[in-house]
Amino acid sequence: MYDRENRFRMEDTTNSGRIEFTEKGMTHVASRRCDVVRISLSGAVISLLTQFNLPQQFYLDIPDARITKVGSLLMKTFANNTAEVRFLRLLTQKELDRIFIFSTHPAHKDRVMDVRSW
Repeated sequence: MYDRENRFRMEDTTNSGRIEFTEKGMTHVASRRCDVVRISLSGAVISLLTQFNLPQQFYLDIPDARITKVGSLLMKTFANNTAEVRFLRLLTQKELDRIFIFSTHPAHKDRVMDVRSW
């Protein structure tokens, strides 16, 4: 189903993130830190610090931009501790702009925030 949806162009970014998922059935919620390396309206590429078996479904939080609980689905894992994920809902352009404002990537250093839009 997800391979037939529209794919949006991914942009480079550097944001900290956190993935949350359940372990051992439904009894334990775990979280791991990650870095969001690339992002689009429909998916992202995340980088983990260590090699780790990601679950098929999890929540992605981007705390700097105050974006929480974006349902994500693991699409592909790579050998360099990165993974491609698809979102279960499209991000809005407002959320994507907020991510780029708080990014430390050099391409986004001139982005500013419109206070009235919050």
